[in-house]
Amino acid sequence: MSLEQLDAFLALASRRPDLDRILHDADNPLDLAAFLALARAEGFDLEEGDVFAAQLRSEEALSDAELQERAAGEARRL
Repeated sequence: MSLEQLDAFLALASRRPDLDRILHDADNPLDLAAFLALARAEGFDLEEGDVFAAQLRSEEALSDAELQERAAGEARRL
């Protein structure tokens, strides 16, 4: 797994409007397989575990209050 590869891909996408549009298209969100295919097409060797590890890393950086707020939002949607 390579969080560095994922970070590099996301940095590239932030500099390329075409990729940024694809990644942030609310009307046509990418599923995990499409995201990985897009990254691989750009030369980044990513796997599902890289995405899950990045999500975990992101959640570990949140405060307790932020985690509670996120959980409340998820509960409201359900």
